[in-house]
Amino acid sequence: MDPIVIVLAFAAGLFMRRIGYPPMLGYLVAGFVANAMHVGSGDGLAPLADAGVTLLLFTIGLKLNPQALKPMYVWASAFLHMVIAVPLTAAVIMLVGTFFAPLALSSSVSAWALAFALSFSSTVFAIKLCEERGESASFYASIAIGVLVVQDVMAVVYLGVASGKYPTPWALGLLALLFVRPLLQRVMRAIGHGELLLFSGVVFALTTAELFEFVNIKGGLGALLIGVLVARADKLKAKELYDKLVGLKNLLLIGFFLQIGYYGFPSLIMIFVACVLGMLLVLRPVIYFSLFVLFGLRARTAWFSGMLLFNYSEFGLIVAAASVQAGILTADWVTTLALAMAMSFFLATPINNHVHRLYLENRARLARYERSERLPEEEIGSLGNVNTAVLGMGRVGRNAYKTLKLSGRDAIVGVEESFSRTSELIAKGFHCVHGDASDRDFWERTGLAQCDLILVGLSNHRENLQIVRLAQELGYTGQLAVASRFADQKDELEALGCISFNLYEEVGNDFATHTLSRYEAANAT
Repeated sequence: MDPIVIVLAFAAGLFMRRIGYPPMLGYLVAGFVANAMHVGSGDGLAPLADAGVTLLLFTIGLKLNPQALKPMYVWASAFLHMVIAVPLTAAVIMLVGTFFAPLALSSSVSAWALAFALSFSSTVFAIKLCEERGESASFYASIAIGVLVVQDVMAVVYLGVASGKYPTPWALGLLALLFVRPLLQRVMRAIGHGELLLFSGVVFALTTAELFEFVNIKGGLGALLIGVLVARADKLKAKELYDKLVGLKNLLLIGFFLQIGYYGFPSLIMIFVACVLGMLLVLRPVIYFSLFVLFGLRARTAWFSGMLLFNYSEFGLIVAAASVQAGILTADWVTTLALAMAMSFFLATPINNHVHRLYLENRARLARYERSERLPEEEIGSLGNVNTAVLGMGRVGRNAYKTLKLSGRDAIVGVEESFSRTSELIAKGFHCVHGDASDRDFWERTGLAQCDLILVGLSNHRENLQIVRLAQELGYTGQLAVASRFADQKDELEALGCISFNLYEEVGNDFATHTLSRYEAANAT
């Protein structure tokens, strides 16, 4: 990469970050500017871009949980959205081609391919938004991510088909990968937790992709498959590997976004067409909201999930770029799609930044579209006669619950966001209900604010703050206790009137107390 291109990408990414937009928009702009300045080249960026896409597919495989995709409101919503959106978008694209000759497509196949590329929503955008809002573990986030994973799998299949290659007879040998789980388990145990773990992810992704290319199958499919196999071999190590790879994957993908700029500098016609496609995007949250409530989800869940999917996707650019290589699309359309994606982010970001306020303002109107029969996951249960609640029943919450029970507080309830985990905890004897602690509807319908003591044991500081502020808005007069990890977080929570327990500071006290108790018991015998 030319140093000037690197500086341009950094400056543009930083600017976008400062004004509240994803840095990837800056990388796209930097690519167009570098192309106009005749600095660098798309061919020079190709190895970086290809490695970034391969690692993207590998990390999707690591996070691919078949159980999370089983509910009909996930896979059926993803499929039906494509059934609705792709024909509508294809019709608009063909109509545009009749008025603007430079963007006219050679065949209807090209229009359908482009419409398919435009049917995806951005996985990176959704994950980043949830992380920034502290809502990554929310029910609506899991639904949106599930839909995105289904879309990504469809895209990988398309990439394989669009390559136009027929697998060689040696491709049958790839079936042996289905039996490598014991070997992967041994390798993952031997790797440890350092830089070798990160390196293993690169080796798994790139070598498997190359192996698939050798037998004329798209390498991305191999990267996705080996990611799934690694996750099945060792879930905990796969999560650790994912966390280590995310930064490297995002860094390499910068090359891909920069490369898009070298497909051509946008013309006025392209900008106009991108604006038309941007207007078409407005239908996306409406379609998703309608599908989600049709499948029995609450209006709140449908609203937040639909808004997370309110954008075009970087994966659409990957599909479009592959279509250019296959001769299905011209490079002009990749540039146009990049502009449409950028516009979708400019539209979706401010709306998602105010999505909670917009929901409150329209809550009654949206609730009218809910079905009378809801899914079990969406039922808001009763807390019972309790005076103490633990919000978040992970390791911190579960241990806090047990300690409170031992201290004599029997009127206690745990609130857990994961429906499956709630069922497991109930089976183990916990008094636990399924609910989102940051959901105003949950607080109001259950009377959570009547508890005189509420412990918040969630892992994300932003989500903890959101719950504290919600409690204050609802006039909560009891005592809030919130776990924190850093000194500044503890100070911020205590300034809001909470009792804050710094997990890192207090772990030494707990460690010493536990050790002394065991030591004294051993010596007493």
